[in-house]
Amino acid sequence: MRTVPTLAYHVVDVFTDRPFAGNPLAVVLDADDLPTDALQAIALEFHLSETAFPMHSSVADYRLRIFTPVMELPFAGHPSVGTAWLLARLGRIRRGVARQECGAGVLPVDVTGDGATLTGSRPWSGPPLDPEPLLPLVGLDADARPSPPLAAPHGAHAGGGQGGDESGDGASDAPRVAGAGVSFVYLQVRMGAVAELSPDLGGIAQAVQPLGAVGLSVFSWDSEKRRAHARVFVPGIGEDPATGAAAVGLGVHLAAAGLVADNETTPFTISQGVEIRRPSSLECAVTLTSGKVTRTTVGGTVVHVATGEVARP
Repeated sequence: MRTVPTLAYHVVDVFTDRPFAGNPLAVVLDADDLPTDALQAIALEFHLSETAFPMHSSVADYRLRIFTPVMELPFAGHPSVGTAWLLARLGRIRRGVARQECGAGVLPVDVTGDGATLTGSRPWSGPPLDPEPLLPLVGLDADARPSPPLAAPHGAHAGGGQGGDESGDGASDAPRVAGAGVSFVYLQVRMGAVAELSPDLGGIAQAVQPLGAVGLSVFSWDSEKRRAHARVFVPGIGEDPATGAAAVGLGVHLAAAGLVADNETTPFTISQGVEIRRPSSLECAVTLTSGKVTRTTVGGTVVHVATGEVARP
């Protein structure tokens, strides 16, 4: 029987404290010499929302390449959090602040014994968008919009984009494109409406891709508890159980919408994945300084689920 060369892999669940919840991630080790098409083939084999390949870096503690079943991503949250935690668990990096090289640059990841916290890349937000074309794409109508409009907290910067793009009108419940690594469209709805969504994935793709966004995040916002309930839809993947890249971008959106206070760091929590039986909890924070987002983070716990070997393509 012919021996097939293999690579070691691990599966972890990210943004959860128990197995078989959160967002599953395959981490394949020591694949530095494989070409891109081989890495893509492995990611298609696992067919998870993302598969991560940590590699040697000359400028950071490690380099991370991230693949969906159909494409490579420059940045993603749950692969960054899960991979950093796993590498520390395996003794390949130390706990504490590690430097991760990825397509969005060199980013810090603070690793603890039970999880990690990722700092997003350069924050950016666009101008307010019309919600009316977006609501039918998730099976909602105008009654699903927040009512009455939320008031901005004391000291908040209402409106104002990042990177020189001003949002302008300060409409707190207006959709917009925002991100801190990759961009999403953010659509705020009333409390309770998130559980009622019926997404048209093809229509979502046609709406968000021309805007330069990778997906649509539909969320409700509880300003008193600083808690969001979100569902994220990504063309080519479907509904994602926990989306770290969308979480750091949500911090940017909240700031642009005037929903967090200026000259403060606002912590908030995102609940995601409940509707697809993968409950997840993402611990986030956004720092707003003189009307500009200076830092946005996402973190959570990680649990180990499986280990094994996969054939080298």
